[in-house]
Amino acid sequence: MKKKVLLGIKLLLAAGLVCGLFVVGRQAIDYKRGQGDYEEAEQIAGISQLPAQTETEAPGEEPGGTGEEGEAQERPVDPYADMLSKIDLGALRQVNSDVVGWMAIPGTQLSYPMVQRADNDYYLNHTWKNERNSVGAIFMECKVQGDMSDFNTIVYGHRMRNLSMFGSLRYYNDLEYLKEHPSVYVAVDGAVYRYDIYAAYEVGLQTITYRLDVDTPEEKEECIRFGLESSVIDTGVVPTAEDKILTLSTCTGRGHATRWVVQAVCRGEEEE
Repeated sequence: MKKKVLLGIKLLLAAGLVCGLFVVGRQAIDYKRGQGDYEEAEQIAGISQLPAQTETEAPGEEPGGTGEEGEAQERPVDPYADMLSKIDLGALRQVNSDVVGWMAIPGTQLSYPMVQRADNDYYLNHTWKNERNSVGAIFMECKVQGDMSDFNTIVYGHRMRNLSMFGSLRYYNDLEYLKEHPSVYVAVDGAVYRYDIYAAYEVGLQTITYRLDVDTPEEKEECIRFGLESSVIDTGVVPTAEDKILTLSTCTGRGHATRWVVQAVCRGEEEE
């Protein structure tokens, strides 16, 4: 009897090992195929990996100014916005009409096309090329405007172990990491926006962070205050109710009850 029990335990352990190896192997295949899909996106869009950005390199908030003689000065060129302004979104849409723009954080792996569909489920397990894959895509909340004109534009992505997609967002619990990567860039039709990060925190799905009906100045201030008070880092950046904010949302790695979010405020725009 004992021999049968031991044999049963061994068989269960062996089956578990085989299943585990299968999952790991499948994940590795998905990672490789996903990487290929997004490298192809860079080639089609005509973009190369953005160099690192430091806090001292981040462009100033003021779009212009006056010199000693009171003459208007030209706004300094943002090299990251300039590079992203050359992205060929039209070529990407020939592959997938769901493409609405491109998102990048200089100095990280986060440089991907953004897509948007009528639901928030499809791109959880499909790449931007509509290929079924667990790496998914960087996708915009289905109920927001694709031109970044909403008060709070929410964008989703997976927290990948190899730091692809939104995997690098986990490091925004460290102020030093923020100083090295202070801004998120988004290119859409006609413009490139720079968003400066002001908050990073873990939050439930039923909080004001995810509400799409925040319309009044009071509600907007409440949303901003909630993010600032919940943040695990103090960036010194404080949005106002007149600003547009960006919320990057990913899983926490501890189940599905909460999400890790990084929020940023629009501080610059360069028309294409």
